[in-house]
Amino acid sequence: MTADHSDAIPQVGRRRGQSSASRRAGYAIAILVDALLLFLVQVWPGWHALGILTPAAAAVVPWIDAAFIAGIVVNLLNLIFDRRLLKAVGDLVTTVIGLIAAIVVWDVFPFDFGAQGGGWEVLVRVLLVVAIAGSAIAIVVSLVVIARLLFGGRTARAR
Repeated sequence: MTADHSDAIPQVGRRRGQSSASRRAGYAIAILVDALLLFLVQVWPGWHALGILTPAAAAVVPWIDAAFIAGIVVNLLNLIFDRRLLKAVGDLVTTVIGLIAAIVVWDVFPFDFGAQGGGWEVLVRVLLVVAIAGSAIAIVVSLVVIARLLFGGRTARAR
């Protein structure tokens, strides 16, 4: 007798990954996190409560809000419909808005770290560069995923 090891061999075209229930739970958690962050920025304690932010932050906050709102809307749609193409388009939309927000933060730089804040300013600038570069890469990846889902390929059809 031989043992059946078919589970140990990955099968081509077989869908792997999370169940619908776990994806939907993730969407729900993302909605709650974005809603909480939006609440913290706009209501309590509000962005004014952060001592390192200058009044120039007022130009940045709408883009930060837009990123949170887009995340809520996209994840709500994903929660309801749970479709790969919708998720890919939603990822693209939220990433583009996040990229715009990061660029606006870079441009306005609404932070005042005081006389001893030189190191913090450099750190924040580096983190912004990482965010901008990561967003640009994520946009390209999202476009490739959307193209594969729309125009096929074995992997896209198997999903």
